[in-house]
Amino acid sequence: MTITCCIRYQIDPFQREAFEAYARNWLTIIPACGGDLLGYWLPHEGTNDVALALISFDSLAAYEAYRDRLRRDPAGAANFALAQEKRFILSERRTFLTPVTP
Repeated sequence: MTITCCIRYQIDPFQREAFEAYARNWLTIIPACGGDLLGYWLPHEGTNDVALALISFDSLAAYEAYRDRLRRDPAGAANFALAQEKRFILSERRTFLTPVTP
């Protein structure tokens, strides 16, 4: 069963470009660590402080293995450090979803 992790970020709207750079970094890091990245989405119109990411996995066990690889990955660690240093992410929530199938 495929699961998709939906990450909802509340971002500092005055640091949108910094968050965009952070998201772009994940475009190569996440697949290298085993996640099937569906993409990152930035606010466009309306609410200006919510961004989303969708990453799919074969199972929760695959997600846990991915998280372990991500923590040990030098590029991943550097991207996490960037977010902590710049403080453009105000909060982050994860929801795990499964697709509706016929």
